[in-house]
Amino acid sequence: VTFSVSSTFPEKGINIFLLNERTGEILLEGTVDFEDIRSYEIQIEATDKGAPPLSGHCKVVLEVQDVND
Repeated sequence: VTFSVSSTFPEKGINIFLLNERTGEILLEGTVDFEDIRSYEIQIEATDKGAPPLSGHCKVVLEVQDVND
């Protein structure tokens, strides 16, 4: 199974989060700020290597916590 990002909202989230294509693990690559954006939605697609290949998708919602207040 391979994982890929099909869309991110807001779009600038594509540069903040990194998806491992083999494991599906999501890593934080940039900084997030509660006052700027409070949540991100990432659409992820998983595809197998069958013939024909089958796929599924899910939405991951990441909520940013305001830890400095």
